[in-house]
Amino acid sequence: MNLFVTGGAGYIGSVFVEEACNAGHAVTVFDNLTEGHRSAVDTRAKFVQGDLGERDRLAAAVKDAGTEAVIHFAASALVGESMTNPSKYFRNNVANGVNLLDAAVGAGVKKFVFSSTCATFGPPERVPMDETLPQRPINPYGESKLMFEQVLKWYRELHGLDFVAFRYFNAAGASAQFGEHHRIETHLIPNVLKVALGQKEQVDILGTDYPTPDGTCIRDYIHIADLAQAHLLALAPNQSGFFNLGNGEGFSVRQVIATCEAVSGRKIPAIEKPRRPGDPPRLIASAGKALTQLGWKPKFTRIEDIVATAWAWHLKNPNGYRD
Repeated sequence: MNLFVTGGAGYIGSVFVEEACNAGHAVTVFDNLTEGHRSAVDTRAKFVQGDLGERDRLAAAVKDAGTEAVIHFAASALVGESMTNPSKYFRNNVANGVNLLDAAVGAGVKKFVFSSTCATFGPPERVPMDETLPQRPINPYGESKLMFEQVLKWYRELHGLDFVAFRYFNAAGASAQFGEHHRIETHLIPNVLKVALGQKEQVDILGTDYPTPDGTCIRDYIHIADLAQAHLLALAPNQSGFFNLGNGEGFSVRQVIATCEAVSGRKIPAIEKPRRPGDPPRLIASAGKALTQLGWKPKFTRIEDIVATAWAWHLKNPNGYRD
């Protein structure tokens, strides 16, 4: 298929583009490079630098690509920033997303795959978290993603634009070629590995008094190659709806640090600090719907294997991408 991938120069988008090219798809990447990196775009893909706020240019790019399906990764995604600059999140994640939907409708596109988040649920009533849980986001980031999910429903009903929306848990790991390099790094695993690389003195443990076995938060980590495969499966004409994507198993902050120590063979000092406001004790996915309906089969189910791929990439690229 001819795929139009927004945010394809970003962390998750870059690995999806790689996997899509491996699968024989023709890929056009559309990215403004504010968060992504030009060198993170697979050389087999066509690259168009542009912004989702540029309606006319975006519409022309979607048409010029002969787009059959849009995969939408581009978003602002820092929870803390969304609390201080909500305008950026509603503008980029909702208004600019509508620009993309309009471009897709105008080009006759019939499939739209959306990168959503488990943050649409807010603190869960139960874990593992399935798709039937009420969605009560507690920050503008989660709210903006939920708002766009609602827009998708109306575009399907009124324009016949079918969609699949994936609510991610914690994306992690790397492919041999592409890995995680954020200009502002908030994710646990790369921050822990920076200590192993000698780029930071210590890792902060934010809260040690949670109602969990070791007192630290528990999260569900999913390998980006497995995320990419789910998106490829979503391109099938009979697939639509909302899916949670995770491993269905959680690991605590202390467990992740210990795993990074074991994989790297290096000591990683940790400093205990107070809780960060708004962090639920446990977030674990129930991905049963994706397993049964999509036929999704994650390959990286062990935290050791996920961390090992990240460590290999960071060793090879200690300073991340060159641009």
